[in-house]
Amino acid sequence: MGAKLGSEKLGSLYSGGEVRKRREWRGVKDTLYDYSCWLKTMGVLTKFMTHPDNIKGFLRYRWMSNYLAVPMMIDRHTAGLRGTHLKIAHTEYDLIAMDAASFLTTLFRADKNCGNDQELSKKIVILDENAMQTIMAGFPNLKIASWELASVYIGGLLRGEGVTHYLDVIQEMGMPGDVCPMPAAESGVVIDDDMPVYGACAVQCNTTCDGSLMGNGIQARRFAENGIPVFQIAAPLRHTEDGVQEYAAQEIRNAIKFIEDNTGEKWDWDAYWTNIRRFNEETRHRVGWMEMSRTDYPQVIGANLALYAETTYMAVSGRVQAFVDADRKITKLAEKAFRKKEKVCKEYRHRAIVWGVQAQYYTDFLPWLQNCWGILPLVDMLSLVYLDQLSENDKEQMPYDLARLYEEMVMRNHTHGGYEVLLDDLWRYCRYFNADMVILWEHISCKALDGMHGMFEERARENGVRLVWVNHDLMDPRVVPRQSLRDDVNRYMRTVMREEPVDPSLEIIDDGKSW
Repeated sequence: MGAKLGSEKLGSLYSGGEVRKRREWRGVKDTLYDYSCWLKTMGVLTKFMTHPDNIKGFLRYRWMSNYLAVPMMIDRHTAGLRGTHLKIAHTEYDLIAMDAASFLTTLFRADKNCGNDQELSKKIVILDENAMQTIMAGFPNLKIASWELASVYIGGLLRGEGVTHYLDVIQEMGMPGDVCPMPAAESGVVIDDDMPVYGACAVQCNTTCDGSLMGNGIQARRFAENGIPVFQIAAPLRHTEDGVQEYAAQEIRNAIKFIEDNTGEKWDWDAYWTNIRRFNEETRHRVGWMEMSRTDYPQVIGANLALYAETTYMAVSGRVQAFVDADRKITKLAEKAFRKKEKVCKEYRHRAIVWGVQAQYYTDFLPWLQNCWGILPLVDMLSLVYLDQLSENDKEQMPYDLARLYEEMVMRNHTHGGYEVLLDDLWRYCRYFNADMVILWEHISCKALDGMHGMFEERARENGVRLVWVNHDLMDPRVVPRQSLRDDVNRYMRTVMREEPVDPSLEIIDDGKSW
């Protein structure tokens, strides 16, 4: 055990079904750094719980118990990392934890069931958890607080079983069990009366599938019961076609006017340009990290790219300077590590593109890939979003830019637009990143991807790319346990590739009591 990559048998940390026997030993320097970051995170949680409204929220909402797992979640996603890459990961996850604490404090202060600050509530616009928050870039005096993000998305991310109660609730009401667990869980929160009540208005989007539209309908009815007006952005599904862009831009104009009418605020162009400049810089940093991943020494990959990119692209969207500062720090660290040819894990065997919708209850599956089998998850489908620069001075172009972001937001840009963006783009990215393997998530409740199973198999053979299917059910680990995800890879690597794991202790993990 020590500072050297791979010196710790990571599976031994979870033996006996314990949550974690001890902290990972990374050598004196890295262990002290990791432990100091852990203490800072505990400080954030402690400070959060000193606020009376937050205590009320913790006692009022079942889903708040998931936030006890924040330190464990960060530990899972930094497993095996050393030196520069450990610093990159903590720069990302620690900032996300701080931002989430601030966001929840605002939510509970405005919530009728907790702080009941009506003046603050009138300044809040509720957005979908899958919606681009750039539409708020021109409203500097307004706040965003997505209860879906707080209760379902983050809850499932922090704790594997975090939303299963709400899935049971909605199925007891008659919803079929094969509906996507994300909109089903959100609907379960509404039915179980665990939806915070606040906000001047709400803006929804026809995100990804019929299940999401169903969930939006249930939520809109509850919003109406509480006197909260709702606007639904109908972004075009065939977003690759030029003919739909005028309609898409008009939807953005209508949404902005809806927000103005219901909050009394007016669009501020100076604030918008400032936010978009930050958003563009965040995009440039992300593109730079991906360019490094084309080389033999990738630096920002896997879950450390995926989760952070989702946060900066959709949830932050240039509105918070701290994330731009973090991006600059990450780029500086990554460039330093690149020049020194530092590795993320002990052994590099395969370069993989991760495609499809990830298992929300097992996002640390990607660190497991690199630590157990030496499979580098270079980039994932959800990070390959709109990567061009937005206009920073053209008022006429603004609605078209924001429309494009809505059309190509996470969970949408490769699941809509025709089979070309889902099927053809994959092999183009394989060539671009020099990948010899694809880890293809198969979400068993996602009908669109399942229907193209055979086409993926055929194209993989044509392109000479190894294709590994990994089955999951997004937010319900009772249907497909985490070990089953690992077994999908274990079987392929042993039977097809005839390889032995880099770290055999990780091949089978007793994570029954794990967060």
